[in-house]
Amino acid sequence: MMRQEQQSINSIESSLIHYKEGIGHFTDKMPNIIKKYNDFTQACFQEGSLTQKHKQLIALAISVNEQNEYCIIYHTKGCLDQGCTEDEIYEAIGVSSAFGGGASMSQSVTLVQEAMEELDSTKH
Repeated sequence: MMRQEQQSINSIESSLIHYKEGIGHFTDKMPNIIKKYNDFTQACFQEGSLTQKHKQLIALAISVNEQNEYCIIYHTKGCLDQGCTEDEIYEAIGVSSAFGGGASMSQSVTLVQEAMEELDSTKH
């Protein structure tokens, strides 16, 4: 079982590195676009009527529903960084699964769980 967990960790870390490299390359080629995109997303995730924690839970649920693996990992990390509990994360992905059916459930019971295990530094 330890080997499978290590492979999962390597996969999650590799995905995050791959995404960051891709964003870096895109930023080099299209700095104005990425700046405007970053400004927009930062504004969307600022504290408002909804907390940043709740916004991350929403983003994770949407990511799961859309089957966007990079966003699933990124927003799982965002949820953990905002102090979401496992129960809160599971509740959010439960809602996503109810909305999206089997496709959302398959991402929830695999990738989200693996990302939580790896990214939750309080467990190590």
